[in-house]
Amino acid sequence: MSTVLITGATSGLGRYVAFELVRAGHLVLAHGRDQARTERLVEELRAQGEAEGFVADLSRLAEVRELAARVAAARPGLDVLINNAGLGGGPPGSGRETSADGHELRLAVNYLAPVVLTRELLPVLRANPPARIVNVGSAAQEPVDLADPELTRGYDGLSAYCRSKFALAAYTFTLAEELAGSGVAVNVLHPATHMDTAMVRECGISPWNSVADGAPGVLALATGEPGSGGYYDGTRPARAHPAAYDGETRRRLAAVTEQLLAL
Repeated sequence: MSTVLITGATSGLGRYVAFELVRAGHLVLAHGRDQARTERLVEELRAQGEAEGFVADLSRLAEVRELAARVAAARPGLDVLINNAGLGGGPPGSGRETSADGHELRLAVNYLAPVVLTRELLPVLRANPPARIVNVGSAAQEPVDLADPELTRGYDGLSAYCRSKFALAAYTFTLAEELAGSGVAVNVLHPATHMDTAMVRECGISPWNSVADGAPGVLALATGEPGSGGYYDGTRPARAHPAAYDGETRRRLAAVTEQLLAL
């Protein structure tokens, strides 16, 4: 059975997936931002299996690195990372927000945090093949303006969300090439459209699907035998935004990402 770290496990899709994994006999490392909510979740999970909680604010990259260090020390057998935590577009008409590090908030949580967490945990994952990285993305993708990656001009929350999910998909494909032959598979998926989550409702959207509809795709990539470098719509192989496959776009995005993380 696997040792699985799930970010954003205290609500929505992450919570549902955590219970599915625990019931199947996996050890679940449940990440949450709030201490009390995380402790309550772990107590509920332990009634059905083995679980441990980890608290961190993913909008603070120092806390992301500390989270990785704590997980690596506590659970060196980690072999599955599910980057699930994320922010939606926010309430209609809401303004641009920044993280404690000064990054546009959706880019920070939906893209920079998964990049940093994955990098920091790669030595552990490489040591436990076959390992899997599952990036929870979205079909809503919009290429990042590499001249203005932080969207300082003409800000729109939904656009910021779509750009962060494009970046996550492009990063997945780049990382898959880097990890070829390592025993670590990395894939990205759109779990389901407009699931019944706080993130969707905050955007003023009426949910179309339940989190139960989005879980099978995540579970298949986390516990099955997928290839690597794929994009999925639920459980079905699909295609991300065409620009996410472009080599030059991905190289430039990687360079911009390095600059942002160095700030």
